[in-house]
Amino acid sequence: MTTSILLPTTLEEIKQASANRGEPAWLTESRVKGITLAGELQLPKLEKTKLERWNLQNYGSLHQTALSQLTEIPAEASSLIDEEQHTNLVVFRNSGSVYTALSNELAEKGVIFTDLQSAVANHPELVQKYLHTAVKADENAVSALHSALWHGGVFLYVPKNVEISVPLQSIFVLDDSNKGFAPHVIVVAEANSQITYVDNYISAGNVEQVVHHGVAEVFVGAGAKVRFASVHQFELAVTDLTYRRAIVDNDGSIEWIVGEMNNGDAMSETLSILNGNGSTSDAKIIAVGSGSQRLNYTTKAIHFGKSSDSQMITRAVMREEATAIINGITKIEKGATKANGEQTEKVLMLSPKARGDANPILLIDEDDVTAGHAASVGKVNAEQIYYLMSRGVSRADAERLIIYGFLAPVVSDIPLEQLQKQLQGLIEGKLA
Repeated sequence: MTTSILLPTTLEEIKQASANRGEPAWLTESRVKGITLAGELQLPKLEKTKLERWNLQNYGSLHQTALSQLTEIPAEASSLIDEEQHTNLVVFRNSGSVYTALSNELAEKGVIFTDLQSAVANHPELVQKYLHTAVKADENAVSALHSALWHGGVFLYVPKNVEISVPLQSIFVLDDSNKGFAPHVIVVAEANSQITYVDNYISAGNVEQVVHHGVAEVFVGAGAKVRFASVHQFELAVTDLTYRRAIVDNDGSIEWIVGEMNNGDAMSETLSILNGNGSTSDAKIIAVGSGSQRLNYTTKAIHFGKSSDSQMITRAVMREEATAIINGITKIEKGATKANGEQTEKVLMLSPKARGDANPILLIDEDDVTAGHAASVGKVNAEQIYYLMSRGVSRADAERLIIYGFLAPVVSDIPLEQLQKQLQGLIEGKLA
């Protein structure tokens, strides 16, 4: 069976689409390189998952959706927007920008928060400096195809020493299977800056089979702090392929908060590259699978810097016939003395036909380090169910309470109240 990808477009179509958007020559060349590589490279090789068996045929067209008003976006998306506060917000529909707003206060400090296509036009030097440098086009067929087809996405730039206390939010809505959906997010936090970024990915309407292949690249300067929260809640017809990657400098920190709440097949990699001495990464991932979903989630940290520290917590609940591969990988390179890497993966299965594999992996090339892992896969504890039922709680409610308790160590540790409530609501919906 082939492990290559069926190209959805041609080299000439890529060039023409880039020309129609008025893109600079360097970006057109980048797209041409990507489509060429996509025809040569293989699909990613995932642990215990054959990606070539997934439905990866429909990548949609190269044409963006006609822009609409913010009031016209689906209710599933509008419910995430504060009715009284429409600043520090970017909204997309099928990768076409619908709404962009940044407060005057942040703009005066030199903050840039806009759609990526506008950033290419208005800040080309910055975009060219960072685009495809954390997630490179030549890694595999999916990353190559993304570098050729991406349209829509966010560019967030925070200058040196600027600390932002309010979250900046983006919402990506997919409601047309014929439109390509490949947003690209770039977050740049210069030295000693601080930022919280939150995004949501949603499908709405009668979406037919389509592939979302998205990338997020985060660059954390020396002493900077970035909190990156992302929730994916695509419906059954959407296959979700996502790469998130951060490069962290000296004493910088990245905090990942990820809710994998899709109903279709999904693959994601959340990776922190700790280049700097004293750099840190803290990743909190929760996932709920149902139906016949096939899921493969990898959380990874690579330590290059001395005294660098990574923490990973992943909790997954599998219902019905869902299957999940949960990978935690800590890699400590030679020279990363005093580094510390800790990880925990736990999977709870609610059905005899559900399956979950937790794979903790430590790759250590340095002696003077500390590292540890814990992993478990199991069913709901029958004694706990019996105890709660003996107190007058129904079996369904008892199972629900146990599941909430299982996920609580991650959800309760999320420092954003709005995101906590959103994830709790999504969990309830998935377990109903």
